[in-house]
Amino acid sequence: MTSVILVDDQDLVRAGLRTLLTRDESIKVVAEATDGRRGLEAARKYQPDVVLMDLRMPVMDGIEATRAICADEQLADTNVVVLTTFDDDADIIEAIRAGAIGYLLKNTPRDELRDAVNRAGRGERLLSPLITERLMEMVAVGQAAASPDPRLAYLSTRELEVLARIGHGDTNDEIAALLHLSPATARTYVSRILTKLGARDRPELVVIAHRSGLVVP
Repeated sequence: MTSVILVDDQDLVRAGLRTLLTRDESIKVVAEATDGRRGLEAARKYQPDVVLMDLRMPVMDGIEATRAICADEQLADTNVVVLTTFDDDADIIEAIRAGAIGYLLKNTPRDELRDAVNRAGRGERLLSPLITERLMEMVAVGQAAASPDPRLAYLSTRELEVLARIGHGDTNDEIAALLHLSPATARTYVSRILTKLGARDRPELVVIAHRSGLVVP
């Protein structure tokens, strides 16, 4: 059973999401909140598998709430999925940097949304197809002007290859298969890269890889 909290300032949106999600017997909506601060409080109280987070809300917006949830050690097993009508470049990057495991648009088909919630509950990262296209466009447009992060000088050639695969969204097992490493070695490389770059988490590595031009569309 995937437990979910809905955080959105629009009553009709929350009601619609609750109806849509609970048609799947494997999903249980345990709480709702009308702003980011109440969403954070609800997350700490119920410790759900997934928080579906809107972006534009009063009191505390979705980015700030996502950052607070992802920084809370007691919520280490709670994954935030942004669900919004906005596909603004800055919003996408900031949501990823804040720690969101997924970024979906509210026009996501019903079956896909239910599936996405269950996948997020298992810790899988996900993006709406439209958001994936948007990210690819952002990388393509910015490729020529990409400026490598100076911290990349501390990485070995192999570590740069691993970082590039992280930027593509590959899991540790996928990286191991693609680069002919053992899963344990792949995990070690990821851990070293986090330490050398002083990065907070894997989403931050994704941002670094994209901004440095390591990810080629």
